[in-house]
Amino acid sequence: MTGGELLIASALDAMFGDPRKLPHPVRVMGRCITWLDHRVRMICLSGTSLRFAGVCLAGGLPIMTYCISAVMIEEAERFAAWLGSVLSIGLASTTLAARDLWDHVRAVSAPLGVGDLPAARRAVAMIVGRDTAELSESEVARATVETIAESAADGVIAPLFYLVIGGAPLALAYKAVNTLDSMIGHQDERYADFGWASARLDDLTNWIPARLAAVLLIISTGLATGQLEQVRNGWEVFRRDGSKHPSPNSGRPEAAMAGILGVKLGGTNFYDGIAQERPVLGQEGREAGPGDIMSAARVMVVASVLGVSLAVGFRCLA
Repeated sequence: MTGGELLIASALDAMFGDPRKLPHPVRVMGRCITWLDHRVRMICLSGTSLRFAGVCLAGGLPIMTYCISAVMIEEAERFAAWLGSVLSIGLASTTLAARDLWDHVRAVSAPLGVGDLPAARRAVAMIVGRDTAELSESEVARATVETIAESAADGVIAPLFYLVIGGAPLALAYKAVNTLDSMIGHQDERYADFGWASARLDDLTNWIPARLAAVLLIISTGLATGQLEQVRNGWEVFRRDGSKHPSPNSGRPEAAMAGILGVKLGGTNFYDGIAQERPVLGQEGREAGPGDIMSAARVMVVASVLGVSLAVGFRCLA
């Protein structure tokens, strides 16, 4: 993928996001995973067989996604070089989620800004997996800021990373891994075996992008605000608290964002009525508030632009 193609793909995502009326590879992946989840459980009745099936799925879906997309682009190029380029750009744009993240965040921030907490809870339920019906204003803000930080990594920087090194096919294979993790990579009784391999593969594929995202968020704060104190706080909390999160990756950008904003992230979350305690990132910070949501979103946008610039520059020099 050329630098120009990557730039156009990023611009398409920024302008249009994910039009719900158009087919999207991630939605196709989700339907496949749901179908296979149901069928596998009719055949695999033991934990061992479920884990084996999960390993096959974790490896098979990304490989199949890569092969199908690579063949599609190759066949399009045989017909006409410009057609292969257009298809590559279109597929690449579907792997990026900066515009969708911005839109979802605005949907939470707007009602919260006018005191409509129920509407904000409904909006944040669209982007988090935790229970939201009883969240306070501060908890809604915290959940949204955490999502912005994590999604900056796996929705923007990670796809850019894989677009640079392997074009649209590799970025789509990454999205297959990420979708598997989000759907079946849970540490609960149902998915402990079937989703084990998907969760481990997601940890591996996000290891570099998560740390890169944290650094870009910190640098972007300096570019956007010129506040060196925020940059220093972001770096300090990132280094100190990034490894405290149960995930080997999610804690890195979340800790960076906690330090940047001077807020506390993590703590108690409820999933299906069951409390789960997460380490607090940025313990010395204040409670998150409505204003922190758009502050975090603006940092994410600058980090996305910086990430695109670096990716395009790398491809132009390669």
